[in-house]
Amino acid sequence: MFDIFDYIPFIFVIVLLIMFAASAIRVLPEYERGVLFRLGRFAGVRGPGLFFIIPGIDKLVRVSLRTVAFDVPPQDVITHDNVTVKVSAVIYFRVVAPEKAIIDVENYLYATSQLSQTTLRSVLGQVELDELLANREKINKQLQEILDRHTDPWGVKVANVEVKNIDLPQEMLRAIAKQAEAERERRAKIIHAEGELQASEKLAGAAKVLAADPMSLQLRYLQTLTDIAAEKNSTTIFPVPIDLISIFLDKIGDRQKS
Repeated sequence: MFDIFDYIPFIFVIVLLIMFAASAIRVLPEYERGVLFRLGRFAGVRGPGLFFIIPGIDKLVRVSLRTVAFDVPPQDVITHDNVTVKVSAVIYFRVVAPEKAIIDVENYLYATSQLSQTTLRSVLGQVELDELLANREKINKQLQEILDRHTDPWGVKVANVEVKNIDLPQEMLRAIAKQAEAERERRAKIIHAEGELQASEKLAGAAKVLAADPMSLQLRYLQTLTDIAAEKNSTTIFPVPIDLISIFLDKIGDRQKS
């Protein structure tokens, strides 16, 4: 007669084997790696895909290789010209050596965060406000190089650093607005002066042409009269050139001599 209680030990052993096999199987996606420790010692990097570990003996620490976008909280920075500003940034980094990220630093995310904050204050404290506003790309490159150099022993690669927001005090915003307005007025005056210079050069050239041909001067005079007559004026004054009346003056002078 079949008695299930006689097979309980075998069922128990099979269940234990299944649980042991399940705990020994590990599957990692393409973007993750597993740092394996065997009896506390580093035993290599596993993944991606399917692999096995020894339960109770091996310990697996998962590490993501994807790029992390980390927001640096706003930092109070005193620039080289003693202006206090709040600056925030974003850092893009990823793990390139999983074993270093786990063994050489306790928490690489926290360490990278703290390093980025101190580096941001240090670098921006060495530049003036105008340079910070105008040469942001250069400052981003400098921050990236410094952070990448310091995080390399941790197996972390800093790909890019971007300064996001620069919050200025209200009095500094008003001063910048006044400076921009003064700069626009200066440019307007320069453009106006250049226009006056070009106009005077053209007028000087026209005067030379008219002086070389007296008839051209007379025609210009008649054209001016036509323009004046086209206006809605109640009284029009016609200036008479001395050349037109010089003939009559000469005849009157001849008669008086005779």
